[in-house]
Amino acid sequence: MLRPRTLDEVLGQDHLVGPDGPLRRLVEAKQLTSMILWGPAGTGKTTLARIVASSAGYVEESLSAVSSGVKDVRDAITRARERLGERGQRTVLLIDEVHRFNKAQQDLLLPATETGEIVLIGATTENPYFEVNAALMSRSTLWRLHPLNEMDLAVLVARAAALRGVLVSDEARDALCVSGNGDARSVLTTMDTAIIMAKAEGASPLTVELTHVAQARDGRLYHQSADTHYDQVSALIKSIRGSDPDAALYWLVTLLESGESARFLARRLVILASEDVGLANPLGLLVAEACARAVEFVGLPEARLNLAHATLTLALSAKSNAVTRALGAATSAVQRVGVGEVPEHLRDASYAGAREMGFGTAYRYPHDFDGGWVSQSYLPDELVGERYFVPSFYGDESELVRQWRERTRQSDVGLSEPTVE
Repeated sequence: MLRPRTLDEVLGQDHLVGPDGPLRRLVEAKQLTSMILWGPAGTGKTTLARIVASSAGYVEESLSAVSSGVKDVRDAITRARERLGERGQRTVLLIDEVHRFNKAQQDLLLPATETGEIVLIGATTENPYFEVNAALMSRSTLWRLHPLNEMDLAVLVARAAALRGVLVSDEARDALCVSGNGDARSVLTTMDTAIIMAKAEGASPLTVELTHVAQARDGRLYHQSADTHYDQVSALIKSIRGSDPDAALYWLVTLLESGESARFLARRLVILASEDVGLANPLGLLVAEACARAVEFVGLPEARLNLAHATLTLALSAKSNAVTRALGAATSAVQRVGVGEVPEHLRDASYAGAREMGFGTAYRYPHDFDGGWVSQSYLPDELVGERYFVPSFYGDESELVRQWRERTRQSDVGLSEPTVE
């Protein structure tokens, strides 16, 4: 059985169930409050809800908002009230897809959650601020579940392989983790399909070619090469970086038609917007981030339009890797000298005794000076004079740099090359 049974077996949600996680603390205290679990499909919302309920010693009542009506809700609340009154047992009412409940059904839950007769745990893939009424939200704590990362999915694949008694090649494991894009259910579905095909062909271990065929909607579009998926993603990124909108659109569609996850592609565009477009078009990141939100909100096939919009915007934008180079240079400085001492004039002076030690006394407040800028040092003493940001002069970046230089009255001296590589 692959479904986790304890908090320790839950993958990818350490921020909630790790050693200091808030859900773990509630479970250990055996005192639950109503909550909404919000996250993408395949992140284990329903499973986590059941583990939380059972581990805290509550009786679980489960309803699906897809198939349950007002009578089902009333009956569940009645049973919970009787259980509490007769035996002192508290009940968790787990409602899957809670966003599908209409207002009347949601309103039924309000008195019971208010009195504590039930503890509501709602699970949803939709933004609850839009789909769950405000009164119910105010009585619940919202917890966000994260997509599983590739390390978490690798653990899942290993567990599934052991349970099913199959061997999985390293390449097949990596392909499963990439194509799953944070969705455990999707990974297991693809893996089980590939295992059936592997057994029919007498193949062992499970190969990357079979995982691609099992995952793709149209197997014809996947060449039988372990590197094809990564090559196509690389071609998409390099086409956008190279400002070729036609090639970028071709590789985007190729990946989509091959069954690639829209969320994975959107995430790559968000990264590229800072890595390769950067300050040359600062709005590129906003377009890419809006695309990622649209993918979650709209879903395929309509989200293809949003992905194409973002891809073409980034491909047509001026390019600058100044952000990437500046980050690398600053990282090298930190690794070289460690954490530098904060200059006294920059230290926190808000607490008692700070001023007596001289903290913050020499700080010059930029807004007190013409142009909102005054010359003073912000780096640790041992790094004064080093520069990590070396601007390009492409697109909007050149105007941003011009305004910055005018505002700070700096010359071009020392800005042609970075100090730290």
